[in-house]
Amino acid sequence: MELRSAGLAMEARDGVAALPGEGEDYESLPPGVSPLTHMTAGAVAGILEHTVMYPVDSVKTRMQSLQPDPKAQYKGIIEALKRMVRTEGLFTPLRGINVTMLGAGPAHALYFACYEKMKTTVGSMINHAGNSHLANGVAGSLATVLHDAIMNPAEVVKQRMQMYNSPYSGMLHCIRTISKTEGIGAFYRSYTTQLFMNIPFQAIHFITYEFTQEQLNPQRQYHPGSHIISGAIAGAVAAAATTPLDVCKTLLNTQENTALSSAKISGHLSGMANTIRTVYQIGGLGGYFKGVQARVVYQMPSTAIAWSVYEFFKYFLSNR
Repeated sequence: MELRSAGLAMEARDGVAALPGEGEDYESLPPGVSPLTHMTAGAVAGILEHTVMYPVDSVKTRMQSLQPDPKAQYKGIIEALKRMVRTEGLFTPLRGINVTMLGAGPAHALYFACYEKMKTTVGSMINHAGNSHLANGVAGSLATVLHDAIMNPAEVVKQRMQMYNSPYSGMLHCIRTISKTEGIGAFYRSYTTQLFMNIPFQAIHFITYEFTQEQLNPQRQYHPGSHIISGAIAGAVAAAATTPLDVCKTLLNTQENTALSSAKISGHLSGMANTIRTVYQIGGLGGYFKGVQARVVYQMPSTAIAWSVYEFFKYFLSNR
């Protein structure tokens, strides 16, 4: 997602709808809500978003491998999961989930704390009364930079552990090995690519969600079914459209040895432009869409869960 685009969408809507049978404003949180409330809502939804469909995310990482081991070439998601469990163990699809949970909670919590604070600060700086699209956009961008700065190292460790025949016995072993052999900078090789991916992802996700909501829930009432369906559609469209950058991010994070060797790259691959060229050199245009099916299948329920959880928190707080 991701969930952070929920914050932008909540504030950017022009219309305000009342709750069914209520005179209160549902579309905006009540005044005086503490930052801790925003952080709690964001952390809970963020963790659920990243973990519920985690086994499919593991398959996506492997399917994005540009030159996979013959034993890790899969025809589909179900076949991949079955083979991973059968040949590598029951918990193989969950390798790296612990570092994901450790990263997603604080990353999403701090995103919302930063977003709410900066939205108010920027709004007052431009002397804008009420909702300001400019303030929301600036706040969301700054919060995304912070979110990705926290989440990027977790993504590196997670994807290294998800790869077939991963040499790491666990999260701490992976962190220590990367730090010792590649340096701290290895945890941020894909940071720029991550930001470039999240900007269009959020834009597409936000536009699609809002459009779908206008069709399914024009009164903008709290309606879990419409939030789930809109979130799933928005996640699918945004995930498919940004898959090429996700493939590049995966290559930067995993530093896939076989692929880099075939491209005659010695040492470590770095830089978004170099990675884009390398993906094309190895896989052609099709290489940019490796794992797109798994990415979409992972993202649909993940964003649906994130939206429904966040909308529920808003509904619950507004009632209170």
